[in-house]
Amino acid sequence: MSMITATTWVPRGFAAPFPSRYVFDDDEYDRISKLAKLQLDDAKEDLEEAQSEKKDKAGGSSKAASKAADTEDIDDDLKEYDLEHYDDDDEEGQDGASGATMAMFGNVKSLVFHENNEDDPYITMQEQEEDDDEREELQILATDNLVLAGRIEDEVAHLEVYVYEDEADNLYVHHDIMLPAIPLCVEWLDVPVGKSKTTDDARGSTVAIGTMDPDIELWNLDVVDSMYPDAILGQGAEDGANGEKPQKKKKKKSKKANEDFHVDAVLSLSANRHHRNLLASSSADKTIKLWDLNTAKCAKSYSYHTDKVCSVAWHPQESTVLLSGSYDRTVVAADMRAPDAKPPRWGVESDVETVRWDPHDPNYFYISTENGVIHYHDARMAPKDPSGSKPVWILQAHDQSISSFDINPIIPGFLVTGSTDKQTKLWNIQSSGPSMVVSRDLGVGKVFSTTFAPDKEVGFRLAVAGSKGAVQIWDTSTNAAVRSAFANKVPDIKTGGKERVVGLAESDTDSDSEEGEDEEEAENGGEGWESMEE
Repeated sequence: MSMITATTWVPRGFAAPFPSRYVFDDDEYDRISKLAKLQLDDAKEDLEEAQSEKKDKAGGSSKAASKAADTEDIDDDLKEYDLEHYDDDDEEGQDGASGATMAMFGNVKSLVFHENNEDDPYITMQEQEEDDDEREELQILATDNLVLAGRIEDEVAHLEVYVYEDEADNLYVHHDIMLPAIPLCVEWLDVPVGKSKTTDDARGSTVAIGTMDPDIELWNLDVVDSMYPDAILGQGAEDGANGEKPQKKKKKKSKKANEDFHVDAVLSLSANRHHRNLLASSSADKTIKLWDLNTAKCAKSYSYHTDKVCSVAWHPQESTVLLSGSYDRTVVAADMRAPDAKPPRWGVESDVETVRWDPHDPNYFYISTENGVIHYHDARMAPKDPSGSKPVWILQAHDQSISSFDINPIIPGFLVTGSTDKQTKLWNIQSSGPSMVVSRDLGVGKVFSTTFAPDKEVGFRLAVAGSKGAVQIWDTSTNAAVRSAFANKVPDIKTGGKERVVGLAESDTDSDSEEGEDEEEAENGGEGWESMEE
């Protein structure tokens, strides 16, 4: 089983043109060895505790004795072969030769040894040529975008780093990163952290990953084949993961919510684009944490909700205001500088899935819910009680849960929703309300992630992924209904060409046969919406 659980884009120009390979020096070897020993000691301790708690069953000792006897018999049978000393040097080798000439290599004298690789006819590739080829394979052009995708496959979790070449309509995996647990959220950071950090104003390309484990891992995207994250936010950092000296004995993982680290799955991450050293996270432990990336420590913890906090988003302009949504069916917009103040709170009809500010008018924000509903609120019109919340409009976008949605950062009023009903829908948000433009099953299964590209040059590109483990890049500008809806908002919009849906090992998709269906849906105006303005 394979699925993509989360995706995000990296803007053009941030990735290193030639990512470097991980250098495994003596210091790093020593650090990894100590960390591995700590993990092994913990595993042994857990095993001993489990064995001590379990009582010996009747007959258990006799079975153990029988097994030991069988082992002794096997050992007796193998003694004649003396396998324990099979690779020891003989005092006298075969054919009277001195040194260790094992019987199976009795003709070793007939082998030719070449002191210089150039003289060996079997070695034809030069080291310099290998280095050049590797550099060319790893090269990332200034016109390329990276797409980061969290994947779980056969119980193995990893982050895949894709390169998207827009001109060639090509998407391929550049490298991947092994993860300790199922990835739930992925956030890109424009700052270096941990070992790669230099100065406060330094520019970098880092990914923060939240998983079913409570720790948040930070990896440098400009280094491939890394063995360990550059930094860890959480209790795992106490084991020396951030370059500090590991403890002699790892503390037992805490299960009680606290001020210093998460103790349950990390469900959402949001980077602060104004205060670049700040990262917000929310967790199933019902708390929100604010992390200082300079120190890799928790700066502040907040408890605004009474259930799992599934989504957080920083305000685009008010750099200290954080929007958060929870399974307690409320959304809070809180100023992080005033943790003791009572923040405004809005209520919805079911569990919150995702919250987003409107990037084109930050006075408004969106909420998606488990019931397939989108709420659009005016942040200036906070209710006295969450039950009295009055959205500007509500939209029944899907019959099932809206697992993901995004607002196009380049094109005003361009909204995408993805659902567990396998449908990806594009919406045109106008002053009169939302209307559906296109509904499409892109073949990714249940849709878990929908994200627009961040750059103007690829503003109409949309990454969609889901339960079938496929990442698709949809060039929505080549769809006739999209061109009709947004041509007046983007003067230089494309005006022709076949519809492009680019995926791994897939060619462009000609959807002319579906155009009529799309246009009919657009005329119907979607599943229905209701204005709440008075």
